Formats: sequence, structure tokens, C-alpha cells
Amino acid sequence: MKVTSKLYQLILFSALTGISGAGFCQQTHWDKGQIFTEANDPVKTDNKNWLEVKPGLHSSFVSIDKRYAKSEVPNINIERSVHLTGWKGERLSAQVLLWTTDSIPGAKITLSDFISESGSKLKSIGYARFERYVLTDEYGSGWACGKRNAADFSSSLSADMLDDLSSFNLEKKKVRPVWITIEIPRKAEQGSYSAKVQITTKQGKQQELNLSLDVINQLLPQPSSWSFHLDQWQHPSAVARVNKLPVWSEAHFEAMRPQMQLLANAGQKVITATLNKDPWNIQTYDPYEDMIIWTKGKDGSWSYDYRIFDKWVSFMMGLGVKKMINCYSIVPWNNEIHYKDAITNKFVNIVAKPGTTAFTEMWEPFLKDFAKHLQQKGWLEMTNIALDERNKDEMGMAFALIEKVAPKLGVAYADNQKTYKRYTNSDDVSTAVQHPIDDKDIAERRSKGLNTTFYIYCGNSFPNQFTFSEPAESAYLGWYTLATGYNGVLRWAYNSWVENPLVDSRFRTWPAGDTYITYPQARSSIRYERMLEGIQDYEKVLVVKKMLEHKNDLATLAKLNDAIAKLKSHSRYEGWNSDLNAAKQLLNNISVSLSK
Repeated sequence: MKVTSKLYQLILFSALTGISGAGFCQQTHWDKGQIFTEANDPVKTDNKNWLEVKPGLHSSFVSIDKRYAKSEVPNINIERSVHLTGWKGERLSAQVLLWTTDSIPGAKITLSDFISESGSKLKSIGYARFERYVLTDEYGSGWACGKRNAADFSSSLSADMLDDLSSFNLEKKKVRPVWITIEIPRKAEQGSYSAKVQITTKQGKQQELNLSLDVINQLLPQPSSWSFHLDQWQHPSAVARVNKLPVWSEAHFEAMRPQMQLLANAGQKVITATLNKDPWNIQTYDPYEDMIIWTKGKDGSWSYDYRIFDKWVSFMMGLGVKKMINCYSIVPWNNEIHYKDAITNKFVNIVAKPGTTAFTEMWEPFLKDFAKHLQQKGWLEMTNIALDERNKDEMGMAFALIEKVAPKLGVAYADNQKTYKRYTNSDDVSTAVQHPIDDKDIAERRSKGLNTTFYIYCGNSFPNQFTFSEPAESAYLGWYTLATGYNGVLRWAYNSWVENPLVDSRFRTWPAGDTYITYPQARSSIRYERMLEGIQDYEKVLVVKKMLEHKNDLATLAKLNDAIAKLKSHSRYEGWNSDLNAAKQLLNNISVSLSK
């Protein structure tokens, strides 16, 4: 898909301002250009309830903590106004619900400028995106990782995708949520502002909702400066398949640009790279394509083509992802790697299990050459050889070889066997959220400058980011990080799209939505927006704590710490969402007090 000039302007705007640029999209009325029809609602509803709804278009602000069923009459209190509070440079969210008994074509949602009591304006900082419904399923009982038969799990429609359409045809007896995003300028004046959310249709019908905004005199750091360690694994070949483009072509990289910029704008710290063939043995819909081609010469010597690897890493660095390069995997899931035979010009598959002669003969020359190449590129110090949930013996033998032949390379791994206890100087360690690292171990690793995160995946129901997860769970991730002392969170897939990700988020082996958090053509999601909210909160807390410590305001600091401590649970509990919202409100109240 060729990137239009408007999209290029959007990307440039994003890169220069640190803002996602969707507001710019709204101004230019650029649409994604891919028309699709949502799936039929598998949940039967009682249409008798719609007989009680007055004819015409209805609208209301609703909580961003809830998803609303497409075919059910909303059971809500009508809210014509909403109040938001945020820092300079912060991205805020609100949600509007539309419903109608009749089909209404060409509905549009626009936001006016924000105007203060003194008459000053914040222009074009708000925009609306229609939420799209995708098929989802449920976590199920017990262990949710493994082959899933769709008939064994209840299916429903979930409002998750945010679509940059300039207008939308509303269906009769249906609900349509709309996501409102506010980008507070970094140079905005402190104060109170008001704006109108304007709803129009082709018939000229118009409704208005009121939105008020308090801008706190505090400045959120730029995403590139955030300390929260976000690691979501990228999947380039999925972008090629969905856009029908040759993998690694120039058009492929251009299609990836807005998609990966969205990830960089959330403060992503890690570039996901591959060392050989698909490290996960094609457990995703799309196999991972080679980034480095290994060739065995006629004389038995080895050569390595790093051109795609170099281009990919440089591409991601150009978008602002510059902290780590995690390269998968020296121990792939089936222990199989491949190389091109210079004599036959064909690929040869070989099993190279750690501890075997084949493993040493294949990996030793590569690691030496790879380290040398990275040194020349200036990337050696930021590169880790990465492993994903391998057994402790295999990992130990891999670490021993790395230490022997390329000691300047770091190691990173998703750890489900407390491997970090045996290798206390591992550069980047992530453990499953339901198996937390001891507080003292996290503190010790922090004191050494080592990175420690938790990961969410098919094996934990809360907190998570499935398409059926409660929206606030995504924001909870940032607060859970604060409460536990981790550096951040790992999520195994940013964009490992299923066969038809725009319509059906279910997959053959994991709960729906586990494989991706954003949609093709850089469409955002409720999960992405709420996750970004939690990361912003994390950064705000760090700033506020420093200010309180500087003022020696130990009483207020204790209140904040107590509110954070309530969010240390990795199991769903009664009132978790209320505790989250109370902590967020307290943070804003303290921020206001400190700005005076």
C-alpha cells in the first residue's frame, strides 16, 4: 500500500511533536481507505427493549472503563458533559455513546477549539474516532494457553478498534461508541477550558455535548525520555501480508512506518529482531521472515548477510526506539535453525540443541561475527541475545557459549523457571505476572542497573489486554509496575495479526486479542489508549514523588504510596477499578497542589 502524502505529513507531524497525530488526521479528513463490514452480533438481544427508545439519535458521555454491547439498549444515565484534567503534554480520553432506532447515514463527530474564560484558545487539540466492533471470545476456565475450538468458548462483539473515518453510517437499533482524544499542547497555558463535541448527520441533525478541561501547570516528559520500559514484540511480516506487499520491500517499510511510530509514541524501548528462521516455530498466523541470512561456503566457511537486520534496526531507531535490540533466538522453540548451502543455493534445516556439537559449530562462529558487526555499527552495548521461556538447562548452556565467545553481548529472556536466581547479572529479565519476582531481588537488580519487567500472556486472566478485557486493565499495568518496583511490562505481540484482524480477533491457540494490540493501517485501540494512559501516570508519579521529596512533604508522599500499594495485586479483586480511579484522582489533586 503506497503511503499517501497526507499520511507522510501525519508521520512527520508525529515525529516532530511527539504526538500521535490523529488530530492532524481528523483535520485533513484522511480515511484509512479500507472498507470492511463488521461481523454479525453472535449474542441474541431482545428487540422489545428498543420499542421503548424514542425515535431519532441519542448521545451521552459514558465511562471509559466500560465496553458497550452493539445490539443492546444502553442502560446508562444520560451525561451531557464531562470534565477532564491533565498535564501539559498529556494525552487524555473520553467516550461518547450514540444509539438510534433508525438508520442514520453520514454521522460526524467533531470537536471545537478549547476556549478559556479569558478567551485564549487551544486549537485543534481534540478529535473523535469511531469505535469498531471485533469478534472476541472469553478466557475460559483454567489454563487458557493451547488449542482453542471456537465452539467451546462464548463469542461476542467487543468495541476496541479506533477507526479514523470522517463519517459513519449508524445502524438502526444499534449502539456506536466514539472515542474522544485530547492532546494537551506542551506550551498550553494553565487554566480551565471548555469545548463542544458536535454531532451532525447528512440530514443536518445536530447535537452538542460539553467538554471541560483543566490544564495543570505540570509538564509531562516526552515519550522518548520516559523511564517506563515498554517491550512489545514487533512482527514485520504480518504487515507485509495484510498489505499484500513483498516482505522487506521499500513499500513494506513505508507501510510499517505509521504502525511502528504508534508503538514508539507509547515509549517503546526495544527493537525485536531475529537471528535465524522463525524462533517460535510458526506459532503465529504469519511466520517470522529471516533478518539475517547464514551461508555455508563450498569450503565450509561461514558468511552472514546482515543487510535486512541493519535496515530494520536503523528503521526502528529512526522512529525513536533506541534503548535495546533483543535478538531471538539462540534457543528457538524447536531448536531448529537453517542456512543457505552455497553449492545448492538451497536452505538446509538442522536441529542444533544446546549442549550438542551441532549447537557449538553453528552458533560459535555466528556469535563472534555478529558481535564484530554490532561493534562496527555501534550497537553492541545495546544488543541482547534473547530467549523465550526455554528450560533452565538449555538457557544455561546458551549463556555459557555467549560468555565464552562474545562476552560483550547481553542476554534477555522471558523467564518462567526463576533463571534470574542463577544468573543474577542478566541484562533484561521478564517473569510472568502471576509469578512475581521477590521485592528484594527487584531492588538488587535495580541497584545494578539491570532491567526487570513482568509479562502478560495467555496464562493470566488479570491484568491483561485481551479484546474482552476490561479497558481499565490496560491502565492498571502502569500502576502495577509502580506498586511492585518493576521497570515496566513485556507483551509478547504488538502486531502478530490473525487472519482477518479488522473483523475477528480470535485465534486458534490463545484468548482473543492476545496476538495484537493495534490494528492494520496504524489503527489504534481502546487497549492501546488506556495502556498509554497508565504509562503516562507512571511518569507523572515519578515527577510528583521527586517534588514531594524535595519539599520534604512526607505525609502527602505516604498517602500517594498507600494508594499505589493497593494496586499490587496480580489477581482480580473486588474494587480494583475504584482503587485505580482513586489513585489517579489523588495524583491529579497532588499535581494541582504542587503547581501552585
